[in-house]
Amino acid sequence: MSYELRDHTADIAVAATGGSLEAVFAATADGLTAASSEEDTETHDGERFSISVTAENPEALLFDYLDQVIYLRDVRVELPVDHRVDRIETAAGDRNDQRWVLEASARGIPLSKIVARDVKAVTYSEMSLEQVEDGWEAYVVFDV
Repeated sequence: MSYELRDHTADIAVAATGGSLEAVFAATADGLTAASSEEDTETHDGERFSISVTAENPEALLFDYLDQVIYLRDVRVELPVDHRVDRIETAAGDRNDQRWVLEASARGIPLSKIVARDVKAVTYSEMSLEQVEDGWEAYVVFDV
């Protein structure tokens, strides 16, 4: 799994790949972390915390996951790093609608210990998530 930061007018974009849906979600979140701070986050300690998200389709799940990561950054006053997506699966929702469920975790580094840029929000602008021959690709634009 990997990611690449790309300039996008006044925003920043992350192009990510992964061998599985879980891997591409984690790589995209790692890209969000890289867009937020250029520091080596491996050298900082932080406690792991859980993230759970439910949505109506995989694209909405990716959006809601990244939105939750940004929300938790603001609420916890920590930069989420070292993203792990343990499980993505479908489940029956209301009136037998299919729902997508994600279980993940991240490690939080106190923002007071690093220099971080404020990534304000994830956007649906140009967002893509697609299965390719050797796994998955995602492209997400963030408002900075």
